[in-house]
Order: sequence, then C-alpha cells, then structure tokens
Amino acid sequence: MSELRVIKKYPNRRLYDTVQSRYITLDDVRRLVLNRVEFCVIDKRTQQDITRPVLLQVIADQEQRDGTILSQDFLADLIRSHDVGIEGMLSSYLEQNLRLFLSQEPPAGDPAVAASQLAMQNYQRWHGAQEEIFRTLIRAASASPPGTSSPAA
Repeated sequence: MSELRVIKKYPNRRLYDTVQSRYITLDDVRRLVLNRVEFCVIDKRTQQDITRPVLLQVIADQEQRDGTILSQDFLADLIRSHDVGIEGMLSSYLEQNLRLFLSQEPPAGDPAVAASQLAMQNYQRWHGAQEEIFRTLIRAASASPPGTSSPAA
C-alpha cells in the first residue's frame, strides 16, 4: 500500500501537493479522489487535518458547476439533522446506502424505470435485513433465562 499523500493548505488558501511538489486546485483534489489516492489535507498554520472541509469544497464546486445531486431540500434536512443528535447513525446510513447504490449496475432503458428497479431491490435488501434483526431479537427474548419475566400485556 502506498504512503498517505499529504496536501498542505497555506494561509493564502492555496493547496500544495507534497508528492508532486506543486500547487494544486480543487479539480486536482477531485482527481485524487476519483483515482482512489489516499490523502490528507493539513492546515500549514495550525497543523490540523482539514481533509473533510476541503472535500466539502470539492462537492460544493461540483454542485455549482456540474449540476446538482444534492437538492436544496436534502441539504436543508442534512443541516437540520445536526440538531437532533443522530449524526453518527445518519452518517452510517447514508454511507451504506450510497455504497449499495454505487455497487449496483443500473438497469438499461428508461432512467425512471431503472431508478424504480434499484429502489425496489434496495427496499427488499433492507426489508430482509430488518426481518433478520427481528428474528434474532425474538430468539434472544425466547431464550431468556428461567425466572425472568416479560412485562405483562
């Protein structure tokens, strides 16, 4: 495995690639992501890891230039989700769903039909996982040690 590539961000907001010994742009950072190059961005002044904020800048730049994936409603809901205390759970859920979505080969033909088919496949997978969780919980509850009682109905 290759060593982690370090990008330094200077106070003048320029990014410096320490491997290529040159200044780079957000488009260059995007290419690193697309090429699956492991990297981190370090603030030169504070020495803090600022990779996430730079990746958010790349997303914002792409959304502005290349059309939107993230609707205004989605972004507003995402902002609101930070106030309800579910950040970890939501983050994991979104990551898993995006990985699942990207791992599937989209069906050919009408995009609306393809999206519908993918949604149905995802629903069936999640429904199956949920049923398995319930079966496991029911087995665990029925195997509780003698002398313990369940709440009366």
